[in-house]
Amino acid sequence: MLHRMPSPQYDRVDRAILDHLQRFGRTPNVDLAEAVGLSPSACLRRTKALEEAGLIAGYRAELDHERLGLGLTAFVALKVAGHSRAASRAVEEALTAIPAVVACHVVSGEADFLVEAVLPDLAAYERVLLDRILAIPHVVDAHSTFAIRSVLSRGPLPLDDWPKRGQRNR
Repeated sequence: MLHRMPSPQYDRVDRAILDHLQRFGRTPNVDLAEAVGLSPSACLRRTKALEEAGLIAGYRAELDHERLGLGLTAFVALKVAGHSRAASRAVEEALTAIPAVVACHVVSGEADFLVEAVLPDLAAYERVLLDRILAIPHVVDAHSTFAIRSVLSRGPLPLDDWPKRGQRNR
């Protein structure tokens, strides 16, 4: 019989910490504690626990693509031949090794993968598409769509209904 570890309990304060951090990642702990109504030491303990639980996957700066000369965002729907776990793993490894690829999803429907790439221009995209993406074994087709402008990119996750079932809401 498989014994399961009890799931951690999260409450509205944990939700407030997560919500605040994803909106204002550089918030000092003292300010975060004040924003969520905790003492700084209690807030730090909670934040560390959320990190250890894997709910906070990391911290990073969000950069401006345009100002960095990366004005082209391409979404590439890929079809692969030989649907197997090994083929999928090989495609995933090859895609994640391409610096221009900033997101990659296994999807259902007409495509098998949906890739988001950020590049300086169409010439750079052509090089990445022809020399890197279409050179990946198992990739048999690619359809590209280009962003005209971004309205929302990597917005905060909707935490209004979190925590859910099985988690205590204090």
